[in-house]
Amino acid sequence: MDLVNKFWNFCHTLRHEGIDYSDYIEELTYLLFLKIAEERDVEIPKGCHWKNLIILEKDALLNRYSEILKRLSKQENILGDIFRQPIAKIHSSSALKKLLLLIDDINWSNYDEDVLGSMFEGLLEKAANEGKKGAGQYFTPRPLINAIVRVMKPDPFESETFTMSDVACGTAGFIISSYEWWKNQNSQKHLSKTQKNKLLQKTYYGQELVLRPRRMAQMNLYLHGISPNIKLGDTIYDSYNPKTDGQYTCILTNPPFGTRGADQIPDRADFTVKTSNKQLNFIQHVYSGLKDLGRAAIVLPDNVLTEEKATELWRHLLPLCNIHTILKLPNGTFLPYANVKAIVIFIQKGIPTTHTWIFDARSDTESINKKGRPLSEGHFDEFIECYGDDPYGKPKKVRIERDRFQKMTIKQIEQRGYNLDFTWLSDKKGDHIVDKITPEEALRLAINNMQGIVNDLTHILTTIKK
Repeated sequence: MDLVNKFWNFCHTLRHEGIDYSDYIEELTYLLFLKIAEERDVEIPKGCHWKNLIILEKDALLNRYSEILKRLSKQENILGDIFRQPIAKIHSSSALKKLLLLIDDINWSNYDEDVLGSMFEGLLEKAANEGKKGAGQYFTPRPLINAIVRVMKPDPFESETFTMSDVACGTAGFIISSYEWWKNQNSQKHLSKTQKNKLLQKTYYGQELVLRPRRMAQMNLYLHGISPNIKLGDTIYDSYNPKTDGQYTCILTNPPFGTRGADQIPDRADFTVKTSNKQLNFIQHVYSGLKDLGRAAIVLPDNVLTEEKATELWRHLLPLCNIHTILKLPNGTFLPYANVKAIVIFIQKGIPTTHTWIFDARSDTESINKKGRPLSEGHFDEFIECYGDDPYGKPKKVRIERDRFQKMTIKQIEQRGYNLDFTWLSDKKGDHIVDKITPEEALRLAINNMQGIVNDLTHILTTIKK
């Protein structure tokens, strides 16, 4: 996205004024929100519009900007929640004016519907390339999101009670993609008032632990006319009661990878397997959060297929839900954030597993490289064809085994001790991730990993001192 480079270059200028990457990115989202809201005629309080800001200069500009943020934060509606605790970090009127003019010069409505999320994630990626650890927690590659949505078909009107959720939603990429998928095939013009209310108010839900991406998710949904039903809280460690806290027809999610914050076993009665492994706990939470016969797709690291607690979890879950499909993602899918092998697991609650189909998009395939071989929609075309037209993995035509698409029966799974890491293709090209990234990228990954270790050790030391 050329716009990302344009605004990133301006970020370097602001750094000389003491504005950090993350502060600049958040500041930019406030202003983008106001500009896009004006373009789309989204309701904003009087005096807080883009046009009230762009005409001002010098101290009057800085004062009005601070007043707008303060006023929005005090609104007794979703805007007050979105602009909770905003602090203006740009204190130079000339710098703020330049940023306003950059934004004003662009017709944002000409770009992709999720331009706000794309801009935010693109700038976060730039920040990650500068050695800023943690940006990856907000980011799922758009081609992967879109592929998952295409096979899962989250249709708000497939039933009167259909609901969709992302339990670790970041900037709401899965929710926006789900809404856009429906819009591309349908028109709101023919919806009744009741149907439109269901679509925009009572279909899409989410939860996010961190305030900044949650704010972005709320802005994103608000600008799309969708009620921002995004809860702020810890999905795993907060108390949860399936009967009172809600269950969903469809859950699409990419829980954060890594082990930070995973030093305790959650005190959850609905978690049968007791473990501190975050990803395994997210699987248990998704199972609890699904309605009976509901479906889910979860992006996870490979280790959830094999480690001891994982096999214990699969032994427990396979009689209770249908783990019907596993997608092995290409190497390098999450670079530059993480050098990790990952999968997507597709499940349906309430039906026992009789066999699991595995699509290997990794073996004997060139790794993803952000510069020369970025992840694209085409990487998932064959998988989508093999998955079939049924969101529950039960296509009209019988699934046929292919070189990359093989079936493992429940008997085979039991014989393997519930280890789901089934591999049949040889990696003839010897295409290892480390061979496909530059020395600079390898060093950056190593630095980020070391920073993570230092942060974890610091957290342990602080806990010991308490």
